[in-house]
Parts: sequence; structure tokens; C-alpha cells
Amino acid sequence: MAQSNQNPLVMQKIPVVVFPSRLDAVAKLAAETAELIRANDTAGKQTVLGLATGGTPIPYYNELIRLHKEGELSFANVTSFNLDEYVGLPKEHAESYWYFMHQNLFNHIDIKPENINLPSGTVAAADIPAHCAAYEQA
Repeated sequence: MAQSNQNPLVMQKIPVVVFPSRLDAVAKLAAETAELIRANDTAGKQTVLGLATGGTPIPYYNELIRLHKEGELSFANVTSFNLDEYVGLPKEHAESYWYFMHQNLFNHIDIKPENINLPSGTVAAADIPAHCAAYEQA
């Protein structure tokens, strides 16, 4: 039997788009997100978004908020998951990611509170593995 010399781990080219400005990139990303949400809404499906914190996504969140406030986008059928949280911070703490996301996005759109998922920073150390497993399962 002949063996193939092809490497199954061949690198694939990832498409790259260079935008004239950060705001152009943000507008394109928000438009793509809005298109996904609308398509899923039309198909009767929930949209799941993985969201980040920090300064980088704030202009993107601002554009999503603008689309929502102008009546162009609803988050009623969106579920969100954030990547992380600080250990030891309650969600109401001004430095928590829960607080950050609510100040910078969730308080300004119509996402259902039960569809917002962030890891808890106040889980007892012994319970962190189970909390992480449950979060991953969700």
C-alpha cells in the first residue's frame, strides 16, 4: 500500500483584511455581527457570542450599541459568554469584568439577563474546577 507524503497539518492561509482605520474595522465587524444575529433570528435560532474585555473591544461595543439604539439590531435572542473574571472580586466591584461588560455593553442593549454568562470571581477555591466545568458545559 502506498503511503501519502502529504502532511495532514499543512498550514492554511487565513484571510487578512487591512482597513484604513480602526473605526472602519469596527464598523465592518459590527456589521458582520449584526448580519449573523439577524440571520439567526430569521432562522429561529439563538446567536452565541464570545466577548472580551479591556479597551480594545470598546469601540466595537459602542457600534453595537449604536445599531441597537437606532433600531437596527436586537439582542433579545443572543447569549453571551465572557472569557474570564478576576478571582476574589464580586460582580459589583468596579474592576470586575461583570461590571465592565454591563457598563460598556449590556446596560445599553436588550440582551436578557439570563443570557449573560460570565465566570464568577467569588467561587470558593475548592469549587473552581466544578465551576469551570459547568461554565464550559453551558
